[in-house]
Amino acid sequence: MTITLKTCEKTRDMMLEFYEDLKREKTPQYAIFQAVDGDTVVTLYTSGKVVFQGKDADLASDYWIQTEKINSGYANVTNSEDKKNDKKDKKEKNPFEKDYMHVNSVGSDEVGTGDYFGPIVVTASYVKLEDIPYLKELGVADSKKLTDDKILEIAPKISKQIKYKSLILSNKDYNTYHKEYNMNKVKAIMHNKVLYEIMQEKPKVDYIIIDEFAKESTYYSYLKEAKYIQRGITFTTKAEDKNLAVACSSIISRYLFLKEYMSLEKNLNMTLPKGASQEVDKVGREIINKFGIEKLKEISKYNFKNTERIINN
Repeated sequence: MTITLKTCEKTRDMMLEFYEDLKREKTPQYAIFQAVDGDTVVTLYTSGKVVFQGKDADLASDYWIQTEKINSGYANVTNSEDKKNDKKDKKEKNPFEKDYMHVNSVGSDEVGTGDYFGPIVVTASYVKLEDIPYLKELGVADSKKLTDDKILEIAPKISKQIKYKSLILSNKDYNTYHKEYNMNKVKAIMHNKVLYEIMQEKPKVDYIIIDEFAKESTYYSYLKEAKYIQRGITFTTKAEDKNLAVACSSIISRYLFLKEYMSLEKNLNMTLPKGASQEVDKVGREIINKFGIEKLKEISKYNFKNTERIINN
């Protein structure tokens, strides 16, 4: 797998310092450095482009994607594993050229994949045409602008209005699965499960939608071992801005994630920062000091780069 990220100067400076001890002696042409980070090769080019290559490229890049978002306000990420299938995908007409907000639809979205603490939650929601006015009144159409407090307020109202299926993967289980699967395969398996389950109830839909994290052919390749596979899916980026079913799934997933997160904080009697920043590393060391390394293994996504920094610093 290959992930590319366009970085600003501040992020590049941070990467230079971070990978100082992992750099290779020789670098490719036009590269500032090339480093080996576990199962991933990281190459920073003079253009500002960073390339992560290897089995855990998606995970090795997660921290820097979040860092770039903070430093510059956005991140431009592409997966070259999917480029082989771009030509085929482009032949298909984009359904979002039509009015895609006002349809009967099932949509799915996930949260927690970039958080060192807290579970991964995937939800599929069914939104009918008659649900749309109420959902817009709640502010679902602007779900990205909602604060956690607002999500805690409106998610129970949404869940009473629409049908949905959610799946929560604890970090303990995630750490077991990741021995065989990369993050995108974990997400594909979870999306497939909730979409298949909700479609068994025979909802009347115009579209089944996923907020795209992999091209269609790659997504289905992750499901080769699945007993039941939901097909007929439309894949698109920024889907929660285009479709209320995906937006509802984003909100419900975030709600369940927050409830699990608060329960974990209560159990530890500690405040846990979200994401995978250096603040997370600091709290990780506190957890080891108070509870031991086994507790950290249980409650974190242990394969994240944070673990190495927590243990070695």
